[in-house]
Amino acid sequence: MKPLNECHILVTPTSYGQHDARLKAELEAQVGRVTYNPTGKPLSSVQLAALLPGVDGYIAGLDSIDSAALGMADSLRVIARYGVGINNVDLDAAQQRDIVVTNTPGANARSVAELAVALILLLARPILPATTETRAGGWPRLPGVSLEGKTVGLIGFGAIGRQVARLLSGFDCRILVVDPLLDEAAAAVAGVEWVDLALLLAESDFVSLHAPVLPETIGLVDAAFLERMKPGASLINTSRGELVDEVALYEALAGGRLHGAALDAFANEPPVGNPLLALPNVIPTPHMGAHTDGATTAMGRMALRDCLAVLRGEAPLYRVI
Repeated sequence: MKPLNECHILVTPTSYGQHDARLKAELEAQVGRVTYNPTGKPLSSVQLAALLPGVDGYIAGLDSIDSAALGMADSLRVIARYGVGINNVDLDAAQQRDIVVTNTPGANARSVAELAVALILLLARPILPATTETRAGGWPRLPGVSLEGKTVGLIGFGAIGRQVARLLSGFDCRILVVDPLLDEAAAAVAGVEWVDLALLLAESDFVSLHAPVLPETIGLVDAAFLERMKPGASLINTSRGELVDEVALYEALAGGRLHGAALDAFANEPPVGNPLLALPNVIPTPHMGAHTDGATTAMGRMALRDCLAVLRGEAPLYRVI
């Protein structure tokens, strides 16, 4: 096993150490060489493949970590995902090469939940158009809705969904939850109602997605899903773009069935040319849910700890495979 002080580490998340310089200092002090992302954005498979030869540990952002890229990893022992999602990692290819994969569960939960609640508020109150018109010299009277007494449906009740429910508790909302891992007793303890999807869609004024990308969740929000939503309801997605059929969502929004949508994730990012961006009732954001000082520092700390643990021959805390 190579000594830690001779190891080469690749770090691709551009926000790594942004809010806590100690993360970079600690990493650089313990290993032989560190290479940082030269592009300022997630790496393609080809770009990653060019950087992986000779790399022992990899703190990974949203790069395309596929079999072709991993085929160039001649000494890689660990991929420490900076975040919770692993759908961009070819786990089979990593396992075939005896590469440990870790992630950072819960590190960005509060930050993503705060963004979800902010987007709900922006859909409820027309703050963005009001600001634009006021700057232009207007003094508009734009109607909004109060969250008090409204129903919010959460699809997924993991770390982020639970935080959203806690934050919304002060707004006196009714909160419905769909999650196969939740039961009625656990829901009661959390102060939410555990229901089936049909009831959640029929009664929710706001539907917020907090589900992982799995074979059964890809395209979950399709035409049938949208048709079952309460007329005039809004959709919030701070999870993954793969959950949503964007063509069906466009039709539901353009046709007036839904009030609006706030989307922090898209099928293709950045969503250049995406027709959804042209709709006035869509609030798009650039997958920024985890982009806070607290979240990036927590993700960086957890990814660094597990990356170095594997290189030392120790067990990581958050191993995926």
